[in-house]
Amino acid sequence: MNLLHPDARVIDAATGAELTPELIDAAAAELAGEHLVFLPMPSTVPAVARYLAALRLGVPVVLLDPDADHTALIERYATDRVHPDLALLLTTSGSTGDPKLVRLSRSAVLANAGQVADSLGVTGADVAITTLPLFYSYGMSVLHSHLLRGATVILERSGIMQRDFWTAVNEHRVSSMAFVPYQYEMLRRLRFDPAKYPTLRTITQAGGRLRTEMVAEFAAKMAAVGGRMFVMYGQTEAGPRMATLPPERIADKLGSVGLPMPGASFAIEDDEVVYRGPNVMMGYAESAADLVKGDELGGVLRTGDLGRLDEEGFLHLTGRLKRMGKVFGVRINLDDVERNFPVTAVAGDDKLHVFAEGIGADEARALRTKIAEWLGSHFTGIDVRVIEALPLLPNGKTDYRALEASL
Repeated sequence: MNLLHPDARVIDAATGAELTPELIDAAAAELAGEHLVFLPMPSTVPAVARYLAALRLGVPVVLLDPDADHTALIERYATDRVHPDLALLLTTSGSTGDPKLVRLSRSAVLANAGQVADSLGVTGADVAITTLPLFYSYGMSVLHSHLLRGATVILERSGIMQRDFWTAVNEHRVSSMAFVPYQYEMLRRLRFDPAKYPTLRTITQAGGRLRTEMVAEFAAKMAAVGGRMFVMYGQTEAGPRMATLPPERIADKLGSVGLPMPGASFAIEDDEVVYRGPNVMMGYAESAADLVKGDELGGVLRTGDLGRLDEEGFLHLTGRLKRMGKVFGVRINLDDVERNFPVTAVAGDDKLHVFAEGIGADEARALRTKIAEWLGSHFTGIDVRVIEALPLLPNGKTDYRALEASL
């Protein structure tokens, strides 16, 4: 499999190092004879070269956080027997559950790279910059879609809170940036103004729900300078993008995650969002023995998300199947709580626990009363906890398991 268009470029913002065919050839020579590659994936040229070399050779790659200890995972999955269609393995546990690997085929990876590029209108003139880790599926999809169309990817490691990042944006004439919800909160604190970055034309959002007022705010900021904001929806299990809300529909479809990727479709079955498309994973792997398995899903992904389709086929998410709790025996949707109040909610033993950042004791008591009234329940079933900052996973999503462990 070759994702690399002949005109594509990968440049390290800090060092000026650039990806060359020779670097990929050298990495391919080192990987010759390998059956499976465990690849810590920092945002560096050598790491990208090794990744592309493995894909070119047809050697499946397990992408890993370079700052974590993966000894147990490597021992669990090491094998010399893998399915011939297997290309990419990504860790997933979302914010709950035990980590497992998503098995993506070559055709699924290529399909989604093309779907994303088509949805965003990526061309060879585009310049993207790394705002997310490359071992995270959203960050990897930016790399895939831009390399496929002959665009340029700038590798930047300091992050959006640092001056070096924004210097690189202007020096390399960056046209596209991808962010997850917590980064949009950071951009607001930075008083982000796209007019300061004249070449910036596209921003995208995925990786969880962004509050509708924030979507409207940043869409307006981009529109004011002739740019675009795309809201996207996906899961690692779909390689990872499944839907896009086009900029011209944000105003009248605010709150929707958009239409399915080209060549794909959504259906609502028993209130669950079901996605059908060429980018769906082959299945999960929970041990090395699973890596020899073929396609177990046939292009059909039951997402675990609750949702509805409107009359034009735009998808509106309403919650998660597993994000349910009980207060005095009454079932509640934890995502509904988070949509209606500025809190993060987890289920307890017949009790609702909510975490609120940076509020005082009086505000906490008032919040408990408001949530209880909204639920039609007694306030003793609500536990409001003040927290300085929410714990986050490496992909920027809330670490619900850490919150549950703190109860």
